[in-house]
Amino acid sequence: MSVYVYQTFIIKQDKFQEGIENLREIKKFRNENYDQKVEILTPISGEDHTFALLSIYEGLAEMELQNKKMFEDDEYIELIGPFFLENIEQGSMYTQIYRTLSDRKMDKKKDKEKEK
Repeated sequence: MSVYVYQTFIIKQDKFQEGIENLREIKKFRNENYDQKVEILTPISGEDHTFALLSIYEGLAEMELQNKKMFEDDEYIELIGPFFLENIEQGSMYTQIYRTLSDRKMDKKKDKEKEK
């Protein structure tokens, strides 16, 4: 089952350009160096400076492994440090974790009826 990590945050208005560039670097670095897919989500409705990162992992164990690797990587820490400390409003980050719902398996009787 895939795991989706959805993180929202508010980019400071006076750091908007730097924040967006930093986000792009974070996305590129994570997509190229780790076994995960990261997307930057921009607002269409709601508060204009509220952005999100959507990260997709193969499962919970993979998410844990990737996070461990990222936070042991000095190059990654150098990317996220300024982002968290300088570009986003303090206390604005909110993280939610979702997993996909597996398909329901039909019982054998229903399978046979469908084949007819």
